[in-house]
Amino acid sequence: MNLFSAIRARIHNAHPDHHVIARSMVWVALFVLLGSFARAAREMAIAYRYGVSAEVDAYLFVFNLVSWPVGVWFSVLTVILVPLAARIRQGESAELPRFRSELLGLALVLGLTLAFLGWLGLPWLLHSSWTGLPSTTVTIATQMVPTLALLAPLGVLISLFSVWMLAAGQHANTLLESVPALVLLLALLAFPGGGVEPLVWGVLVGFAFHLTSLAVPLARRGEIESPRLTRQSPQWPAFWQGFGIMLAGQAVMSFTGIIDQFFAAHLGTGAIATLSYANRILALILGMGATAVSRATLPVFSQAHVQGGGQLHRVATHWVRLLFVLGLVAMIVGWWLAPWAVKLLFERGAFTAADTEVVTEVFRYGLAQLPFYFAGLVFVSYLSSRGLYGWLLWSGVIGLCSKLFGNALLIPAYGVGGVAFATAFMYATNFVFFWWVFQKLIRTV
Repeated sequence: MNLFSAIRARIHNAHPDHHVIARSMVWVALFVLLGSFARAAREMAIAYRYGVSAEVDAYLFVFNLVSWPVGVWFSVLTVILVPLAARIRQGESAELPRFRSELLGLALVLGLTLAFLGWLGLPWLLHSSWTGLPSTTVTIATQMVPTLALLAPLGVLISLFSVWMLAAGQHANTLLESVPALVLLLALLAFPGGGVEPLVWGVLVGFAFHLTSLAVPLARRGEIESPRLTRQSPQWPAFWQGFGIMLAGQAVMSFTGIIDQFFAAHLGTGAIATLSYANRILALILGMGATAVSRATLPVFSQAHVQGGGQLHRVATHWVRLLFVLGLVAMIVGWWLAPWAVKLLFERGAFTAADTEVVTEVFRYGLAQLPFYFAGLVFVSYLSSRGLYGWLLWSGVIGLCSKLFGNALLIPAYGVGGVAFATAFMYATNFVFFWWVFQKLIRTV
């Protein structure tokens, strides 16, 4: 009883920021868990229908290339807009509507530009010899380009609306992220015939429904204004101050996923699909932890920094240590459950027992990234809340260099598994860098 009383007293006496972070993590983790069920069902349907095939290789190659700039845009918006919105609400809240309308205009221009560049450039890229894709895969992928290029404008707007929800302290956008997976799942079940049309059109319609599900509640609260192509809001200098640095850093860091595709493409047909299936399971774990950590800590850290005081670094230290330990636990449990999880999710239809063995091996190598990844996210929120985007840029450069080195060193020895193992090496390198920066900053507080 004394132990339970001590634990209860420690929780009760903790700083309010810890309570807010923990409460937000619980809600976000719950929403992510519900979304994970939808995404897992989608992956099961894809594995049953297509297995480890050229169709999956082609779809993933094009989808990931189209999604890469959208993902960079979303990540940069998250770390820039959430702290900026906190400062605007603290001081000049009347400026928010104009800033939102002008940012929406920027998003529309960006999305249409990305769609045009994808429609024009992806076929040329696919037919170049250095992609390493077999001719059959290239033919299938080229046919997908006109439809999948439309994901760019939809994704850019989805990212903007999601970040506005997050900046307002609402986490419904996390739950709504499962909408594309549900729509794609329904498309695969409703159209059981051959071909890739249900896969391609299902994901496009899913993005459209996702955008609608975000726009409707925002419009009801009066948080969507007519788009403007001007830049008259006084908030733009603060926005651009961190945007360029974060854009460069996030583009460099996230480019590792594109690099992995090209490395895997040279390992033969099915290598991209194998890596993707392993990463899909990892994403169920990483997504739950990453979304909960970043979306719970960043608003709290941003508000704590605006209010001043030395509490911010103490709260961050606590959550870095806690999440590193939780990552270790998740890694050990995931290693033990790996064969069962892969077999349960994928082994049916065109996905064979031999495929299960290969995906399990790759998945286990990828698990080594968990403790470094989770703890590193707290450092990212800490640096973003203080506007120290230069350090994040350096982390992207270090991550890219360590990923290239890891791929070159580990792929010859471990094949596709080496790609996943190199990702763990990259996050471990970044964690060491973040810890050094964090200790350096603490001494200046």
